[in-house]
Amino acid sequence: MADARPSTLSDVAELAGVSLTTASKAVNGQGRIAEATRRRVLRAARQLSYAPNLLAKSLASGRASIVGVLLRDELVHRIAMPIVIGAQSELEPRAFSAILADATGEVSRLGELGILLRQQGADGLVIIGDNQDNTPSISAIVEIPCVYVHGPTTDPRDVVHVSDDFAGGAAVVRHLADLGRSRITHITGPAGSPAVRHRLEGVVHQLGEHGLRLVAAPRFGRWSQRWARSAARDLLSEVPDVDAIVCGSDQIAAAVLESISAAGRKVPDDVAITGYDNWAVFAQETDPGLTTVDMELAHLGAAAVRDLLAIVGGDRPGGGTRLHPGTLIVRGSTRKDPP
Repeated sequence: MADARPSTLSDVAELAGVSLTTASKAVNGQGRIAEATRRRVLRAARQLSYAPNLLAKSLASGRASIVGVLLRDELVHRIAMPIVIGAQSELEPRAFSAILADATGEVSRLGELGILLRQQGADGLVIIGDNQDNTPSISAIVEIPCVYVHGPTTDPRDVVHVSDDFAGGAAVVRHLADLGRSRITHITGPAGSPAVRHRLEGVVHQLGEHGLRLVAAPRFGRWSQRWARSAARDLLSEVPDVDAIVCGSDQIAAAVLESISAAGRKVPDDVAITGYDNWAVFAQETDPGLTTVDMELAHLGAAAVRDLLAIVGGDRPGGGTRLHPGTLIVRGSTRKDPP
């Protein structure tokens, strides 16, 4: 059985009946406080077997401490890099460094890698998952603070930072409805994906807010351009007067745009098209460029590190999912630039 969680400075302050600031001064031998108060705090610290956390040590000594960054799968590397950049933007000013480790798709290795990083002195872990599936929680076995990014876990008590896919789907439809589009449908990825489901829920909800509904059943399939081209051709045959197609990714949207153009329809005059991800290789290279949702992945990484360092420092931010709204990027696939 794993040991109970280590005592925090907040626990010490509560037992000693003092403020957190007073407890910190007493434990670190700093500041002017009454000797009786100092002894009471130190007695509470011994009673709770409290050891000052590494964050406090690093701030006092100037020595860099370590945060481990675990990647669940090599398939998320494109997603992971902006998250890591955001994480580093929070770590560096606090004299922390990051060590990256990759489970290469073997999710059973996440726990092993987490333990290894703990043994190498990591103060805590940021685990980058995949919003297509749940990430197995390793919080209970690694015995250091963990925060998860880009995907839910199997434990609802975990601190998780994810993009708000529902809000993203709703934002796209709100934009299209404001442009007067009313015959809207959806081509997206695998039906079992949480991200696909949440984006579709946002699409359907916002359509309802405008008194609309999808003019054809959503097309679910692979994150594949070849599949998306075929799905778009079938859709045009079924609903030739469709005036907007909401796509579940930029990769799908780029292929759908090709198919629409090949059918002799103009984008956006006849059919508006939207993507998701703001993946530059697709969103900025199509003609016209894609209107899409940027998930603001760097912001996710930064927010995850702020939570992690708070936990390392003794705070208790509480578990659960933190949803981060993305940003709608409007380009020529939904409306022409003004002359």
